[in-house]
Amino acid sequence: MHPQVVQNAPGTCPICAMDLVPFDKNSTSTSLQLMDSQVKLANITTAAAGAGMLTQTRSLNARLMPDPQRTGIISARIAGRIDKLHVRETGVRIKKGQALYAVYSEELATLQSEYLLAAAQTRKFPEDARFKQIAEGAELKLERYGQSKNAIGKLLQEGKPQPLVTFYAEQDGLVTELSVTEGQYIAEGGTVLQVEDYSRLWVEADIYPSEAELLKTGQTLQVIVPGWENEPRNMQAEFVYPALQTGRQTLQLRGSISNPDARWQPGMAATVLLPVASRSETMQLPIDAVIRDGATAHIWIEKPKNTFTPRKVKTGLETNRSIEITEGLRDGEKVVITGAYLLYSEFVLKRGKQPV
Repeated sequence: MHPQVVQNAPGTCPICAMDLVPFDKNSTSTSLQLMDSQVKLANITTAAAGAGMLTQTRSLNARLMPDPQRTGIISARIAGRIDKLHVRETGVRIKKGQALYAVYSEELATLQSEYLLAAAQTRKFPEDARFKQIAEGAELKLERYGQSKNAIGKLLQEGKPQPLVTFYAEQDGLVTELSVTEGQYIAEGGTVLQVEDYSRLWVEADIYPSEAELLKTGQTLQVIVPGWENEPRNMQAEFVYPALQTGRQTLQLRGSISNPDARWQPGMAATVLLPVASRSETMQLPIDAVIRDGATAHIWIEKPKNTFTPRKVKTGLETNRSIEITEGLRDGEKVVITGAYLLYSEFVLKRGKQPV
């Protein structure tokens, strides 16, 4: 556990009280040879080294927000009494064309009577253009008060006013606000309910003014939602607010991401990765494959099978997942990518010194 503790005889470590492990101080071997069972137990895996694109990024704190362009306010098209509420609570998903509420309106009954009278006059005097214009005007009034073509056709077929009118959803979404109760009277234009569509969400990220220089409108950025790290989403930088947020020294970056199955909800945290530097055709490894012990860094090469040799390397550009290797590694060599630290510990215990 503490390789700096060395004794000439068996004993225990004065720091952690563990039994000291013997090692051969005369051994000049720089390799470790393990059995298959030891490799499996230590979860040591290797991969062939190769070159590729490496992009260094900065992580921006972000939040998911509802898209205002997909938020709809459903208001009363005509004054009357809410006779029937088909949606009685918030949080309910609705589909376009679904019945939402029914209104009893004497004003609407009057408009329907006017339309039926004008339609009857048009049928009786089909050549009179004036009666035709009156009928068209009465029909247009009904449409503007929320009557569909089908409803007007049914009214004409039945030949009598229908003051109880059902209104239907004009979009899919989630009911986030319900402003009326059954039996309540409502004025024309009064809010009935609010619907938000979460199939696409806004992403608002905090960005320092100095970082804004690294960003271009239309640039593609990556968005990661905690819990779904393996399913990042791409978004385009659509807008950067020109003023600092109140009480904070950051700007707000805005974009949007698709959310077709509504797995994410507004208010969830997210991370936006902002590229700051990139290298093409650079030798790179997973960051856990490189062991850094002070001023040096080394990796473990497998050659031959189950024989692992440490090698000093020089590193360059680094991300939260990968690291550039500028010296000490050739294309195609088998490098330990998991379990490197266990090999390092085993070497120190057996040899009593650093690997490189």
